[in-house]
Amino acid sequence: MSKIAIIIPARYASTRFPAKPLAPLRGASGQVKTLLERSVEAGRAAVRDMGVQAALYVATDDSRIATEAARIGAEVIMTSESCRNGTERVAEAVQNAGLDAEIIVNLQGDAPLTPPHFVTALVQAMRDDPDCGIATPILRCDTDAVQNFIADRAAGRVGATTVVANRLGHALYFSKEVIPFTNGRGVVDGVVPVFHHVGLYAYRRAALYAYMGWDVGPLEALEGLEQLRFLENGHPVRVVEVSAPGAVFWELNNPSDTPLIEGYLAKMGWD
Repeated sequence: MSKIAIIIPARYASTRFPAKPLAPLRGASGQVKTLLERSVEAGRAAVRDMGVQAALYVATDDSRIATEAARIGAEVIMTSESCRNGTERVAEAVQNAGLDAEIIVNLQGDAPLTPPHFVTALVQAMRDDPDCGIATPILRCDTDAVQNFIADRAAGRVGATTVVANRLGHALYFSKEVIPFTNGRGVVDGVVPVFHHVGLYAYRRAALYAYMGWDVGPLEALEGLEQLRFLENGHPVRVVEVSAPGAVFWELNNPSDTPLIEGYLAKMGWD
């Protein structure tokens, strides 16, 4: 059985949302938990869903986040302040802690609504293809999601990431713009052609270490998307389509997303 490590990268100094991991989120019963606590709960649910032994860590460079992680019983790996994104922080955490996991899952710390089966599907895809160095889930949008994405961009907000892929199941491009271009339509030829990139990755250690040896490319710098470094260096990124019937998926990108996520927590009955 593969050794699996789930790492939640968390940083305090976010330009768009400072102290984001410590942001309070009210659940269905009115209980308030920090974003970090809800992210750790999502990780623990994923471990239960996989039904295999897996270790869960929070990787951070900030003592305030480390204190909160300790409060909720999560193991912490300290990393440097020089990490420019979550993938770099996960790679450094693997090195610092000497983790020997075969599959390393990067569970983004701003996606507390991540269903456990997203992680399970990703890990299974990695197991099924030993040559796959990195995989990430994609979710076909519904019309409401597409309109939310378009509204964010029209208002100048940096919202969710979309992705286009080839027929082999590899990503062609990721963007903060809504791609492919639909001219404002949510449905084209009877289907919603827009896929939401879920902020979740699974890597093999070799892919992580290769990533650390590459410079930031122009596309990564322009979009602010860490996964583009793989594409810019010719490394395929496997996309795994997932579904979330009866559920919703939204990331906490901006303070304005807080009431939206709290509304989803209430709708799904999550405390």
